[in-house]
Amino acid sequence: MTAPGLANARVLVVGGAGFVGSNLVRRLLAEGAARITVVDNFLSADAANVPDDARVHLIRGSIADDAVLAALPDDLDFAWHLACYHGNQSSIADPLADHANNTITSLKLFNRLKDLPALRKVVYAAAGCAVAEKTYEEAVATSEDAPASLFQDSPYSISKLVGEMYGNYFFARHQLPFVKARFQNVYGPGEILGAGDWRGTPHTVWRNVTPSFIFRALHGEALPLDNAGETSRDFIYVDDIVRGLIACALLGEPGEAYNLATGREVTIRMLADLINRETGNAAAHDLKPARDWDKSGRRYGDPTKSRDRLGFETQVPLAEGVARTVAWTRENLAVIKACLNRHSGRMDLRAYLKA
Repeated sequence: MTAPGLANARVLVVGGAGFVGSNLVRRLLAEGAARITVVDNFLSADAANVPDDARVHLIRGSIADDAVLAALPDDLDFAWHLACYHGNQSSIADPLADHANNTITSLKLFNRLKDLPALRKVVYAAAGCAVAEKTYEEAVATSEDAPASLFQDSPYSISKLVGEMYGNYFFARHQLPFVKARFQNVYGPGEILGAGDWRGTPHTVWRNVTPSFIFRALHGEALPLDNAGETSRDFIYVDDIVRGLIACALLGEPGEAYNLATGREVTIRMLADLINRETGNAAAHDLKPARDWDKSGRRYGDPTKSRDRLGFETQVPLAEGVARTVAWTRENLAVIKACLNRHSGRMDLRAYLKA
């Protein structure tokens, strides 16, 4: 079923070669978008994710580049800003790179978009972690009006909050039709471990927990559980996040924030158990202490506002989503290992590349 309003639309997806962005681009193609301009510098993405379709126009470069900004069409109907410096631990290793790829990008993009006459909505990928309570005690679902602490765990969280603030400024000052889509922990097909350039730490490869656990489990490894696996997150399947991003564009109120969340708290140990069952991995868990930088031990999002205002509810249960992601990973091991091989001179990946 297509979404009215997207047929024949002219859209921009910044970060459109990344995990979430490429899934969004495929959905927009299916919805009948007339032209999709994708901007990506491939810092954490791979060309294999860009759909081969005449309607997709790829601009390879940073959205902070003045020449890239000048090349953007002036007749855009919708824009999604999904580019970021992925992720928390890479930003801790290099705060200046995070600033260049998270903060400056948002400011320059919003400034470029503010005067486009046909623009109906700009949807920004905001971070639920930046407004979640910093606790290892019992978690309460984070709502959109939760206060944001001035003490953040990483430059990534800081820059994502600053992006919201710049969007709010351009909305209030220039009537930019700006909507904040607050992400939880997205997982699913298309997240390629090691995609892009080396970003200073092994987390260039071992990025989000779900793809890392699946890949390790398929190789019979013990899954590392920080805080003994008692840390919790809200895991949302990529097809659901894409539907939420589209709902924000079509139905979101400018100036507002919407949680794209399941509303269900899942511990990392529960996720690891599920992945081990799905992959047939018999290795015992590797229990570790809590990460020294992460004060947000337990968190999940409150989806009430998105359900009531956007009609958005997640559809894919965690077990089904993990099964789909495991199947995709098995089918795409060659692509993943090609990306890993680019970093083999910086870290020991021999066991995975030979398997």
